[in-house]
Amino acid sequence: MKRPFVTLEQLRPIAAQYPTPFHLYDEKGIRENARRLYKAFAWNPGFREYFAVKATPNPQILKILREEGCGVDCSSLCELLMSGRCGFRGEEVMFSSNDTPAEEFALADRMGAIINLDDITHIDFLKATIGHIPKKISCRFNPGGVFQLGESKEGFQVMDNPGDAKYGLTRPQMTEAFRRLKEEGAEQFGIHAFLASNTLSNEYYPALARILFRTAVELKKETGAHITFINLSGGVGVPYKPDQPENDIFAIGEGVRRAYEEILVPAGMGDVALCTELGRFMLAPYGHLVTTAIHEKHTHKEYIGVDACAANLMRPAIYGAYHHITVMGKEDWPCDHKYDVTGSLCENCDKFAVDRMLPRIDMGDLLVIHDTGAHGHAMGYQYNGRLRSAEVLLQEDGTTRLIRRAETPEDYFATAVWD
Repeated sequence: MKRPFVTLEQLRPIAAQYPTPFHLYDEKGIRENARRLYKAFAWNPGFREYFAVKATPNPQILKILREEGCGVDCSSLCELLMSGRCGFRGEEVMFSSNDTPAEEFALADRMGAIINLDDITHIDFLKATIGHIPKKISCRFNPGGVFQLGESKEGFQVMDNPGDAKYGLTRPQMTEAFRRLKEEGAEQFGIHAFLASNTLSNEYYPALARILFRTAVELKKETGAHITFINLSGGVGVPYKPDQPENDIFAIGEGVRRAYEEILVPAGMGDVALCTELGRFMLAPYGHLVTTAIHEKHTHKEYIGVDACAANLMRPAIYGAYHHITVMGKEDWPCDHKYDVTGSLCENCDKFAVDRMLPRIDMGDLLVIHDTGAHGHAMGYQYNGRLRSAEVLLQEDGTTRLIRRAETPEDYFATAVWD
């Protein structure tokens, strides 16, 4: 059973201070999870987590992660600017973008960020933009085809289709790119890849690592490049549904260690640092969208209308994604009512749940929508004139702090030209 990280008794005064809807984050959970990740990869002295800023672009969240030793993975100008304002410097920043405007490469270079190139044509584009090739640089590898892990001991099959993804260089292009970059003065090289999303298998990262480690050994032989880091990227998932198993980050770290010692160490590459860029795994379980039941409707179905909508959490509307819902104070009540839980947008897809069995919901009940700490508030928008909600941090001492105010109508009108 999924339980919120707050009780109704804790939530009532928070909701009285910050009107619903709002996103609530658990500082204690975030810090503990970051420490687990670092402990799981402590065997690799150069390990660093580059948190994917796009998942939760809030300065106070980024500062917490920086205190826990994390860097940031940025993919846009604003993410670079935010990271710089939060104190991230130099190689604490990884810049992984695609179809990149010149000004973004220029800013990344000025910041001393590690640039991760998405395409072989970007070598010439980068040099023309900043006038040189950085001494330390990375390339994103797309092996093509279909990535299939098969049946894992958890009973899940992981499959994705890198061949359809717009990202990365082909295997022959990786060799050509490393040779050209070396000729242009690059001295330290990195390899990056992303093959699957939200995997609930302890076998995914070790399988990805083996692909990248073998590729690194081959590239060293083919080009003589000094490969100093390998970025395993993201893809480690979280259990959105109550019956799904959690990933064991220690088992994942151990699986990667075995691959490292079997492949890299015998090739004389035992000094390669590892990186991750986890967004969902780092933050999703430590965020709740808190909303209030304000309407009930009895037509062809039973509906509960809440004061949040897809402008606050897009994933259910655009992906049909499951997010668990807890009716606060009724955690142990029988789930004997079938509801569609809906928002107020003029779109029929604006539903947080469809035919969901829940306890009886009364008007004024507080509902917690789980696992919104990543790709939740970040994907918000203003369609229908709906405004993005506040973000609130539940601090380790039990107090709360506003870390982003709710938008106002004046924010909505601010960019309009009226005359």
